[in-house]
Amino acid sequence: MAINMLHKQGIGMTSQRTRDRLVARLKEKGIRHPAVLKAIAETPRHLFVDEALSHRAYEDDALPISNGQTISQPYIVARMTEVLLEDGIPEKVLEIGTGSGYQAAILAAIVPRVFSVERIRTLLVQAKKRFRQLKLHNIMAKHSDGTWGWPESGPYDAIIVTAAPEHVPQELLEQLAEGGRMVIPVGEGRDVQELRYIKRTEDGFETRTLEAVSFVPFCSGIA
Repeated sequence: MAINMLHKQGIGMTSQRTRDRLVARLKEKGIRHPAVLKAIAETPRHLFVDEALSHRAYEDDALPISNGQTISQPYIVARMTEVLLEDGIPEKVLEIGTGSGYQAAILAAIVPRVFSVERIRTLLVQAKKRFRQLKLHNIMAKHSDGTWGWPESGPYDAIIVTAAPEHVPQELLEQLAEGGRMVIPVGEGRDVQELRYIKRTEDGFETRTLEAVSFVPFCSGIA
Protein backbone atom coordinates (compact mmCIF):
# COMPACT_ATOMS: atom_id res chain seq x y z
CA MET A 1 0.00 0.00 0.00
CA ALA A 2 1.34 3.37 -1.03
CA ILE A 3 -0.09 5.80 1.50
CA ASN A 4 3.24 7.56 2.07
CA MET A 5 3.76 8.00 -1.66
CA LEU A 6 0.27 9.43 -1.98
CA HIS A 7 1.18 12.01 0.63
CA LYS A 8 4.23 13.13 -1.34
CA GLN A 9 2.50 13.65 -4.69
CA GLY A 10 1.24 17.03 -5.84
CA ILE A 11 2.12 19.07 -2.76
CA GLY A 12 2.94 22.04 -4.97
CA MET A 13 -0.58 22.06 -6.44
CA THR A 14 -2.54 22.15 -3.17
CA SER A 15 -1.62 22.45 0.47
CA GLN A 16 -2.21 19.77 3.05
CA ARG A 17 -4.39 22.31 4.83
CA THR A 18 -6.79 22.24 1.86
CA ARG A 19 -7.07 18.45 2.08
CA ASP A 20 -7.52 18.64 5.83
CA ARG A 21 -10.47 20.98 5.36
CA LEU A 22 -12.07 18.35 3.12
CA VAL A 23 -11.53 15.71 5.80
CA ALA A 24 -13.14 18.03 8.37
CA ARG A 25 -16.22 18.37 6.13
CA LEU A 26 -16.44 14.59 5.78
CA LYS A 27 -16.28 14.18 9.56
CA GLU A 28 -19.14 16.67 9.88
CA LYS A 29 -21.15 14.45 7.51
CA GLY A 30 -20.55 11.37 9.66
CA ILE A 31 -17.47 9.68 8.16
CA ARG A 32 -15.58 8.14 11.07
CA HIS A 33 -13.31 5.32 9.88
CA PRO A 34 -9.70 6.48 10.50
CA ALA A 35 -8.25 4.57 7.53
CA VAL A 36 -10.76 6.18 5.16
CA LEU A 37 -10.12 9.68 6.49
CA LYS A 38 -6.36 9.13 6.26
CA ALA A 39 -6.62 7.95 2.66
CA ILE A 40 -8.76 10.95 1.70
CA ALA A 41 -6.32 13.32 3.41
CA GLU A 42 -3.27 11.89 1.68
CA THR A 43 -4.63 11.23 -1.82
CA PRO A 44 -3.94 14.01 -4.38
CA ARG A 45 -7.45 14.27 -5.86
CA HIS A 46 -6.37 17.09 -8.18
CA LEU A 47 -4.38 14.53 -10.18
CA PHE A 48 -7.63 12.71 -10.99
CA VAL A 49 -9.51 15.70 -12.46
CA ASP A 50 -8.96 17.84 -15.54
CA GLU A 51 -6.33 20.52 -14.97
CA ALA A 52 -8.92 23.24 -15.56
CA LEU A 53 -10.87 21.96 -12.53
CA SER A 54 -7.91 21.27 -10.27
CA HIS A 55 -8.75 24.31 -8.12
CA ARG A 56 -12.03 22.56 -7.20
CA ALA A 57 -10.50 19.15 -6.51
CA TYR A 58 -10.89 19.37 -2.73
CA GLU A 59 -14.47 20.60 -2.72
CA ASP A 60 -16.98 17.98 -1.63
CA ASP A 61 -18.55 17.80 -5.07
CA ALA A 62 -18.69 15.44 -8.03
CA LEU A 63 -16.82 16.84 -11.02
CA PRO A 64 -17.01 16.04 -14.75
CA ILE A 65 -14.27 14.01 -16.40
CA SER A 66 -14.02 12.95 -20.05
CA ASN A 67 -16.49 10.75 -21.95
CA GLY A 68 -19.50 12.15 -20.09
CA GLN A 69 -18.43 10.55 -16.81
CA THR A 70 -17.78 12.05 -13.37
CA ILE A 71 -15.40 11.70 -10.47
CA SER A 72 -17.61 10.96 -7.48
CA GLN A 73 -18.17 13.36 -4.62
CA PRO A 74 -15.57 12.70 -1.88
CA TYR A 75 -18.34 12.05 0.65
CA ILE A 76 -19.77 9.27 -1.52
CA VAL A 77 -16.32 7.75 -2.06
CA ALA A 78 -15.68 7.85 1.69
CA ARG A 79 -19.15 6.54 2.56
CA MET A 80 -18.97 3.58 0.16
CA THR A 81 -15.45 2.73 1.30
CA GLU A 82 -16.37 2.97 4.97
CA VAL A 83 -19.33 0.64 4.48
CA LEU A 84 -17.10 -1.94 2.81
CA LEU A 85 -14.89 -1.88 5.92
CA GLU A 86 -17.71 -2.51 8.42
CA ASP A 87 -16.74 -6.16 8.88
CA GLY A 88 -12.99 -5.53 8.71
CA ILE A 89 -10.54 -4.80 5.93
CA PRO A 90 -11.24 -7.06 2.92
CA GLU A 91 -8.29 -8.86 1.34
CA LYS A 92 -9.51 -8.51 -2.24
CA VAL A 93 -11.90 -5.89 -3.68
CA LEU A 94 -13.46 -5.68 -7.14
CA GLU A 95 -14.36 -2.23 -8.44
CA ILE A 96 -16.80 -1.90 -11.32
CA GLY A 97 -16.10 1.35 -13.17
CA THR A 98 -12.53 2.61 -12.80
CA GLY A 99 -13.41 6.05 -14.15
CA SER A 100 -10.76 8.55 -13.12
CA GLY A 101 -9.18 5.99 -10.79
CA TYR A 102 -9.80 8.01 -7.62
CA GLN A 103 -11.98 5.43 -5.86
CA ALA A 104 -9.47 2.69 -6.66
CA ALA A 105 -6.66 4.85 -5.27
CA ILE A 106 -8.53 5.34 -2.00
CA LEU A 107 -9.14 1.60 -1.74
CA ALA A 108 -5.52 0.81 -2.60
CA ALA A 109 -4.35 2.88 0.36
CA ILE A 110 -6.34 0.60 2.67
CA VAL A 111 -6.79 -2.91 1.24
CA PRO A 112 -4.14 -5.34 -0.04
CA ARG A 113 -5.52 -5.96 -3.55
CA VAL A 114 -7.86 -4.01 -5.82
CA PHE A 115 -9.21 -5.34 -9.13
CA SER A 116 -10.88 -2.69 -11.29
CA VAL A 117 -12.68 -2.91 -14.64
CA GLU A 118 -13.55 -0.02 -16.96
CA ARG A 119 -15.58 -0.21 -20.18
CA ILE A 120 -14.18 3.01 -21.71
CA ARG A 121 -10.62 2.41 -22.87
CA THR A 122 -9.48 6.06 -22.82
CA LEU A 123 -10.51 6.42 -19.18
CA LEU A 124 -8.68 3.23 -18.27
CA VAL A 125 -5.47 4.36 -20.00
CA GLN A 126 -5.53 7.65 -18.08
CA ALA A 127 -6.28 5.90 -14.77
CA LYS A 128 -3.42 3.44 -15.25
CA LYS A 129 -1.01 6.34 -15.82
CA ARG A 130 -2.12 7.84 -12.50
CA PHE A 131 -1.68 4.52 -10.72
CA ARG A 132 1.87 4.27 -12.05
CA GLN A 133 2.61 7.86 -11.09
CA LEU A 134 1.47 7.18 -7.53
CA LYS A 135 3.18 3.78 -7.45
CA LEU A 136 -0.08 2.00 -6.63
CA HIS A 137 1.15 -1.45 -7.54
CA ASN A 138 -1.69 -3.24 -5.73
CA ILE A 139 -4.27 -2.18 -8.33
CA MET A 140 -4.96 -4.52 -11.25
CA ALA A 141 -7.11 -2.88 -13.93
CA LYS A 142 -8.46 -4.04 -17.27
CA HIS A 143 -10.70 -2.96 -20.14
CA SER A 144 -13.92 -4.96 -19.84
CA ASP A 145 -17.69 -4.78 -19.63
CA GLY A 146 -18.49 -4.17 -15.97
CA THR A 147 -21.57 -6.38 -16.16
CA TRP A 148 -19.26 -9.37 -16.41
CA GLY A 149 -17.09 -8.32 -13.49
CA TRP A 150 -13.76 -10.15 -13.34
CA PRO A 151 -14.78 -13.76 -12.55
CA GLU A 152 -11.39 -15.36 -13.22
CA SER A 153 -9.87 -13.41 -10.32
CA GLY A 154 -12.79 -13.97 -7.93
CA PRO A 155 -14.38 -14.61 -5.59
CA TYR A 156 -14.05 -11.23 -3.88
CA ASP A 157 -14.38 -10.21 -0.27
CA ALA A 158 -15.99 -6.96 -1.43
CA ILE A 159 -17.36 -5.41 -4.61
CA ILE A 160 -17.92 -1.69 -5.14
CA VAL A 161 -19.92 -0.42 -8.13
CA THR A 162 -19.54 3.19 -9.26
CA ALA A 163 -22.42 3.43 -11.75
CA ALA A 164 -26.10 2.70 -11.22
CA PRO A 165 -27.81 -0.29 -12.92
CA GLU A 166 -31.59 -0.64 -12.85
CA HIS A 167 -31.16 -3.99 -11.12
CA VAL A 168 -28.23 -5.65 -9.34
CA PRO A 169 -26.37 -7.81 -11.92
CA GLN A 170 -26.55 -11.49 -11.00
CA GLU A 171 -23.06 -12.00 -12.44
CA LEU A 172 -21.63 -9.71 -9.76
CA LEU A 173 -23.52 -11.37 -6.93
CA GLU A 174 -22.06 -14.70 -7.96
CA GLN A 175 -18.51 -13.28 -7.66
CA LEU A 176 -18.94 -12.44 -3.98
CA ALA A 177 -17.27 -14.81 -1.53
CA GLU A 178 -19.41 -16.11 1.32
CA GLY A 179 -19.45 -13.34 3.88
CA GLY A 180 -18.49 -10.87 1.15
CA ARG A 181 -20.29 -7.56 0.73
CA MET A 182 -21.23 -5.29 -2.14
CA VAL A 183 -21.99 -1.57 -2.19
CA ILE A 184 -23.95 -0.55 -5.27
CA PRO A 185 -26.23 2.31 -6.41
CA VAL A 186 -29.44 1.01 -7.99
CA GLY A 187 -32.20 2.85 -9.84
CA GLU A 188 -33.73 3.68 -13.21
CA GLY A 189 -32.78 7.38 -13.17
CA ARG A 190 -30.61 9.80 -11.24
CA ASP A 191 -33.58 11.03 -9.20
CA VAL A 192 -34.63 7.57 -7.99
CA GLN A 193 -31.37 5.83 -7.11
CA GLU A 194 -30.57 4.29 -3.74
CA LEU A 195 -27.28 3.04 -2.37
CA ARG A 196 -27.52 -0.58 -1.26
CA TYR A 197 -25.37 -2.82 0.92
CA ILE A 198 -25.58 -6.51 0.02
CA LYS A 199 -23.94 -9.29 2.03
CA ARG A 200 -23.62 -12.90 0.91
CA THR A 201 -24.55 -15.43 3.57
CA GLU A 202 -24.87 -19.21 3.70
CA ASP A 203 -28.55 -18.84 2.83
CA GLY A 204 -28.35 -16.21 0.11
CA PHE A 205 -28.07 -12.43 0.21
CA GLU A 206 -29.03 -9.84 2.81
CA THR A 207 -29.75 -6.33 1.54
CA ARG A 208 -30.18 -2.99 3.24
CA THR A 209 -30.69 0.49 1.80
CA LEU A 210 -28.22 3.16 2.92
CA GLU A 211 -29.29 6.47 1.36
CA ALA A 212 -30.41 8.25 -1.81
CA VAL A 213 -27.65 8.87 -4.37
CA SER A 214 -27.13 10.08 -7.94
CA PHE A 215 -24.70 8.21 -10.20
CA VAL A 216 -24.13 7.97 -13.93
CA PRO A 217 -26.09 5.04 -15.41
CA PHE A 218 -24.54 1.58 -15.60
CA CYS A 219 -23.93 0.75 -19.26
CA SER A 220 -23.13 -2.54 -20.95
CA GLY A 221 -20.56 -3.08 -23.68
CA ILE A 222 -17.08 -1.66 -24.15
CA ALA A 223 -15.96 1.56 -25.82
